[in-house]
Amino acid sequence: MTVIDDATAETPPASAAASTAVRTPRGPLLRSLAGWGFLVALVLAGVFVVIQVTARAPGAHGALDPEGTGDSGAMAMAEILRDRGVEVSVFRSRAEARAAIGDDTTLVMANPYTLTDEGLTELIEPAQRVVFLSSSTHLLNLLEIGDSAAGSSAAVDAGCEIPEFADVGTIRPDRLFTPGDGVEGCFGGDGTAAVLVDEGDGIRRSVVEGDRLFSNAYLTENGNAALGLALLGQTDEVVWYVPTYGDSDIEGEMPDTLGSLTPGWVTPAILLLMLAGAAAALWRGRRFGPLVAETLPVTVRASETMHGRARLTAKAADAAHAADALRDGSRRRLARRLGLAVHAGPEEIADAAADRLRIPRGSLQSLLGGPLPGDDQGLITLARRLSELESAIDESTRDMGRPE
Repeated sequence: MTVIDDATAETPPASAAASTAVRTPRGPLLRSLAGWGFLVALVLAGVFVVIQVTARAPGAHGALDPEGTGDSGAMAMAEILRDRGVEVSVFRSRAEARAAIGDDTTLVMANPYTLTDEGLTELIEPAQRVVFLSSSTHLLNLLEIGDSAAGSSAAVDAGCEIPEFADVGTIRPDRLFTPGDGVEGCFGGDGTAAVLVDEGDGIRRSVVEGDRLFSNAYLTENGNAALGLALLGQTDEVVWYVPTYGDSDIEGEMPDTLGSLTPGWVTPAILLLMLAGAAAALWRGRRFGPLVAETLPVTVRASETMHGRARLTAKAADAAHAADALRDGSRRRLARRLGLAVHAGPEEIADAAADRLRIPRGSLQSLLGGPLPGDDQGLITLARRLSELESAIDESTRDMGRPE
């Protein structure tokens, strides 16, 4: 058995004391360094995300874009054409689109609002078949193909002599046109048409408002897909040009805005400060624990609550509210005495009470669920009648329990 002297046990060696003095603050120091390291890593990750977003912002696909997968895109139409053996080439440069046009090619585009009249004329010049999937008044006037017209979206069939439209069926057009001289109009009536076809000068130009016909969200409705195949699937190749502002030939000076005058580093700096503020709030913010249910320090009797609410109702002169409270309490008591559910409706209580008292149901239904009185006299009458009804039910209950 080893005996340790008290002095030896109480006084550690000098080397142990020194080692203890050195190691004591290491834990808090490491935790502090780990916290700062986590904060720095979070800020650097935020900066990286901001740089990636600002440097490589994804380009959004517009309406009737053959590569757009949203409801307004036209990827479904392009895939149907490819399944039918038609080669679909998508171009966002008018020079490349013009160079890709061949003898057996259909040039397709939405309203080319980013091109000047000269640029559009130059683009469609070598094409033998051109289809505009959307239009504007300016485009109709430029092509001299027709004018806008009023009409309904009722289902219509082809109603023209163009053979490829014979098996399309019916469509519900979103916009109607009035055909120009020598222009064939299809899918309409009374001088209007949803599809305009002009075959003058050896070039076949077609115009249709296809936002609600050929987009992904509406392509499966009616004969929309069949109409798209009839317009775009008559050649072996489709050159689909997508107008963009990056390919525009419209020259003009944009007015200076706050965004154009702001240096490029301002937005990333603001986002970085917001991320740093959020990180600091998470790091130093106060954590709230779960809610704790706590009993009241005093006990409030039900009678005091009842009298207080009664005084408030009397002060407000709200006879209807008081009558509703009286009627609700009476219905609950009657339901319990008649063996009904606590939340039974006025009709059920009135029927049960009428059966018990052998009186007509109409008066009891009006008493328990009719209009509320609007003055004190009506309130008093209602209270008296409810009290008499409860007393009658109690008396009938007692009579049922007496031996004959």
